[in-house]
Amino acid sequence: MRIPHVVAAAMVTLTPGVAAAAPPATAGPYPVTATVAQSDVLHGQTVKDPYRWLENDVRTDPRVADWVAAQNQVTDAYLATLPGRDAIKARLTQLWNYERFGIPRLRGTRQFYTRNSGLQNQAVLYVVEGDAAPKVLVDPNPWSKDGATALAEWEPSNDGRYLLYGVQDGGTDWRTLKVRDVTTGQDLPDSIEWAKSTALAWRHDGSGFFYSRFPAPADGQKYQSVSLNQQLFFHKLGTPQSADTLVFATPEHPKRGHYGQVTDDGRWLLIVSSEGTDDRYEVHIADLAKGEAPRTLVKGLEHSWDLAGSDGQTLYFVTDKDAPRYRLVAMDALSGALTEVVREGKDTITGAALVGDRFVVETLADAKSADLLYERSGKLVGAVPLPGIGTAAGFESGTSPVTYFSYSSFATPGSIWSYDSRTNQATQVRAAKVAFYPDDYVVKQVFFNSKDGTKVPMFVSHRKDLDPKQPHPTLLYGYGGFNISLTPGFSPRWLGWMDMGGVFVSANLRGGGEYGAAWHDAGRLANKQNVFDDFIAAGEALVKSGVTTPQMLAINGGSNGGLLVGAVVNQRPDLFAAALPAVGVMDMLRFNRFTAGRYWVDDYGDPGKAADFKVQYGYSPYHNITSGKAYPPILVSTADTDDRVVPGHSFKYTAALQAADVGDKPHLITIETRAGHGSGKPTDKQIAETADAWAFAGYWTGLTRK
Repeated sequence: MRIPHVVAAAMVTLTPGVAAAAPPATAGPYPVTATVAQSDVLHGQTVKDPYRWLENDVRTDPRVADWVAAQNQVTDAYLATLPGRDAIKARLTQLWNYERFGIPRLRGTRQFYTRNSGLQNQAVLYVVEGDAAPKVLVDPNPWSKDGATALAEWEPSNDGRYLLYGVQDGGTDWRTLKVRDVTTGQDLPDSIEWAKSTALAWRHDGSGFFYSRFPAPADGQKYQSVSLNQQLFFHKLGTPQSADTLVFATPEHPKRGHYGQVTDDGRWLLIVSSEGTDDRYEVHIADLAKGEAPRTLVKGLEHSWDLAGSDGQTLYFVTDKDAPRYRLVAMDALSGALTEVVREGKDTITGAALVGDRFVVETLADAKSADLLYERSGKLVGAVPLPGIGTAAGFESGTSPVTYFSYSSFATPGSIWSYDSRTNQATQVRAAKVAFYPDDYVVKQVFFNSKDGTKVPMFVSHRKDLDPKQPHPTLLYGYGGFNISLTPGFSPRWLGWMDMGGVFVSANLRGGGEYGAAWHDAGRLANKQNVFDDFIAAGEALVKSGVTTPQMLAINGGSNGGLLVGAVVNQRPDLFAAALPAVGVMDMLRFNRFTAGRYWVDDYGDPGKAADFKVQYGYSPYHNITSGKAYPPILVSTADTDDRVVPGHSFKYTAALQAADVGDKPHLITIETRAGHGSGKPTDKQIAETADAWAFAGYWTGLTRK
């Protein structure tokens, strides 16, 4: 008899293709959205922007606030009619209700890790010393009534005496930094404001830390002002922020951002500077023991330099210099001279860590983790033992030979493993107890040919009991940008779709980092159309192979993936039964005017340049909605406090959709409050929004639940 990980509730009855009380085929009437006579002449082209006013901040413009309320009212009314919505939410709640852990960090004699008991809105940070029982160090759940104030980045001091941590409120990218005494559990008076996109780096003597911040924004511009003039500061414990020491800034280059790292031995401060989202860095260095001012170590924003460890005067980096799929090098901290340690191989190196006296080198083999162990000399010891097809993450560098990593796959929840580089042995130390049988699911990787013949991989996951001879409702997910790799990982969100009887597919589109710099370059700037072609080809391949049909195929993506969904719906509305674009970049001509948008010119190009504008205008979702075509049902989602991709993108796109002659299927938007771009979102909101999305996509693909 098979014993489940935990006694699970009975699986809810599947009803593919059968709906109870059918919701209306159309939604609405939609709220009337006012238009303005706004047009711009860009590179000789007149571009109309009738919904420009929807870019205004919902917190300061009552007209936008009224529009949001009216849209949510229509959407909520429609979603309430969807069959099986309550059952989907109930089952998602069961699937989300499992104990999960973060990767431990060892500092001094103490171990720090996060844990969520199951349905807690925010994970709790614990500390344990020796054989003593773990104790709660930081519990963010009481910080706000709605659960939307989160523990963000955190870093213990080298001796484990103090904890530096960030507070994230309502999903914003802004952070307030606090310091907690680990022994007493009480915060020190120290408080840092206006931190954003910052690393947290302690001096090894625990006297203070390095952090990055921006100037305070003007009144009313906290969530919309462009991110410029980031500076690196040092904060000495026991002093006010006003007394902090400016360590590094580039006022002559206001677009450059900077973060600090301190090497494991505490000797070197590295200052890594970049200007966009590309991994192209300039590196400065300072000998903290000598108190020297920062000096240039690597000049020019040309290559990636990812610190893997140090040994006295020798620094180790993973770099793409002379290696599009990356290599591991040793650099002299004084001269900058390079020596190759691990050469570039057929698989992309995504990171490395000096663990004790050996290197763990993390690689991707066709988008799956395949990690290797090397001697300091560069001699291969062997493969790091991993449980199977999935994603391993962690492997913190340090003088100890023992480190930790997490492992997960699409149907395998994250487990925590201890790893000893001396023996190349991994031991599971924490495993999730879940309300399903992971062995009841199958994950396979298949390849398809894109429009130009490029071979592209995708992972296909579903319950084993699905009839392979029949098509099934399928959810296709993609991203395709910013050198970000989509690797197999667990989410109760995806599992919920598969548990319903659907097929989940994750496509590794060009623009990502799965195959190194060339793969990234093939899906950005003038090559962005390749990403859309790959996604469309993935859908066509799923139909051709009999996995699904156009009447059963839904698509989903967030942020850059939201742009992806918006673009391919414009180009191939006939291929999809439903579309779920989340927090998407929908106006490609104005994205760089808000918050972090100006960083994205590395991937998208600059609308101020004629050649880039021509490409962007050709696929911008907001500008390419085509009247006269029948669009599939679309449920847009965003949040009022998203200060990364401002909600005006989704507002304008939705208004244009609702005004266009694109058929009578519902084209709706759901706008969450105090939820941001995604990070720090409380569990209850994640469950609710997923239930809405799966009820919507499930209904229109023929997959419902009673």
